[in-house]
Amino acid sequence: SLASETCEELFTANAPRIDLALNGVEVFVNASGSHHQLRKLSLRIDSMRNATLACGGVYMYANQQGCDGGRLYYDGCCCIAVNGDVVAQGSQFSLKDVEVLDALVDLDAVSSYRASVSSFREQASHRTKVPFVKVPYKLCKPFQSGMVPTGPVEVMYHRPEEEIAFGPSCWLWDYLRRSRASGFLLPLSGGADSSSVAAIVGCMCQLVVKDIENGDEQVKADAMRIGQYKDGEFPKDSRELAKRLFYTVYMGTENSSEGTRSRAKMLAEEIGSFHLDVPIDSIVSALLSLFERLTGKRPRYKVDGGSNTENLGLQNIQARIRMVLAFMMASLMPWVHNKSGFYLVLGSSNVDEGLRGYLTKYDCSSADINPIGSVSKQDLRAFLRWAAVHLHYSSLAEVEAAPPTAELEPIRADYNQLDEVDMGMTYEELSIYGRLRKIFRCGPVSMFQNLCHRWCGTLSPSEVADKVKHFFKYYAINRHKMTVLTPSYHAESYSPEDNRFDLRQFLYNARWPYQFRKIDELVQDMDKDGKWVNSTEGELRRRKGVRSAEGGGMGVVAVGSANPSAGS
Repeated sequence: SLASETCEELFTANAPRIDLALNGVEVFVNASGSHHQLRKLSLRIDSMRNATLACGGVYMYANQQGCDGGRLYYDGCCCIAVNGDVVAQGSQFSLKDVEVLDALVDLDAVSSYRASVSSFREQASHRTKVPFVKVPYKLCKPFQSGMVPTGPVEVMYHRPEEEIAFGPSCWLWDYLRRSRASGFLLPLSGGADSSSVAAIVGCMCQLVVKDIENGDEQVKADAMRIGQYKDGEFPKDSRELAKRLFYTVYMGTENSSEGTRSRAKMLAEEIGSFHLDVPIDSIVSALLSLFERLTGKRPRYKVDGGSNTENLGLQNIQARIRMVLAFMMASLMPWVHNKSGFYLVLGSSNVDEGLRGYLTKYDCSSADINPIGSVSKQDLRAFLRWAAVHLHYSSLAEVEAAPPTAELEPIRADYNQLDEVDMGMTYEELSIYGRLRKIFRCGPVSMFQNLCHRWCGTLSPSEVADKVKHFFKYYAINRHKMTVLTPSYHAESYSPEDNRFDLRQFLYNARWPYQFRKIDELVQDMDKDGKWVNSTEGELRRRKGVRSAEGGGMGVVAVGSANPSAGS
């Protein structure tokens, strides 16, 4: 007996398979459309195992594979589970259009498994019958010598660093071949974000060459077309392929350091990209001269005595020039090298910077697509360490070790611009804020309550309040930037991208008057007599790390075990 579930029914509480199993259905098939997300595969596998562990049966899970024409990437990994064991698992990241998985299963084992559970038999006897359609066709064979059911396999889980490498790589390749573009162009600054994107493109080239070596004719044909190979030639080396379809451009100014310039050049050489070093000081100077002629004033950096407004304006000029140059070169460089087509511009802002709004609107974060737009800085740094070894791009170790900086302000003996100082918060804190805001549905007050619990003993309530207010102030001020955010590979469930995953307003009252007043009231109560709540019960709650607030709160829950000989 066979029955089907649709994609999300695998994860629902009252799944159809429960009734179906109690009615005698042995095989469940799920034609799923489950997109990739970091650390998500274990949820799928556990759901399949638990589905057949509780009710018995065979679960056949098929999934889509490839780019859906948007932000999602479907990562395949079809599976077959029997009575709580996974007996077959497909590849999770592949350039193939189709992958087929099979296993030999014993349906008598399903019947035996179910018959051994008395509660299953009891529940099945009271279940309402479902309609069956009988088909005059046999799928099963009687037992024969030499027929051995497929045994359990050890499930293969990729590390998050590997998922960042392979998922966006496959997405980029699918996007590239389906868009009919001729390659990619990346503004490569030598920092962690743009270097991560460059490494992902390098990984894509490695996957393409590997699949060609393994005899995949479709990948070979696509690579020959995109790389514009002639006379039967095809890519045999990832660096040679990258030279044909990947441009990297370092656009430096007087504020750029020699360290980032050399790291960008070294990484480009390791990947094999066509690399350009383009100084843009003359363009910046021309725009400032034009502004001075129009207004009679010339802005100065903060370190030179300028105001915050002047300082921000000067940084934005550099950032936006880079965006214009990137798109100009993406459209004209193929023509320069006698190639047809156009190049897609790659963006390189991460999910934490998008959440905080720590980017210039219409700068290099504005591109055609962005493979890391929903990946956190913490995960990217782990990816860089992994890629330095496993992708053989050793310069990435040096990139990861360098402190994050935009290099948009002058470097002085007593001043060096740093991202975390500019933002007023660390990337680790930003990841926490992002998960609380989206996944745990926290506003300012509930985020404050959660963080008081999390950071108890490390920060005082007033310090937690300051951090929460600071985050929400800049989140509100910069939310409008999400409306023009470059389409990004979806990898995190707390992505702030407002096209599909985070549908919210983009005009907020940045003062948050009601919420911040409520936080101040909670801080005042918590600080009385050194207690979180001004009561004996409140002191107990403070010691146990339990918070309380009007309109909600937390209760202490206890569970224990007892010796059965002690009676009820």
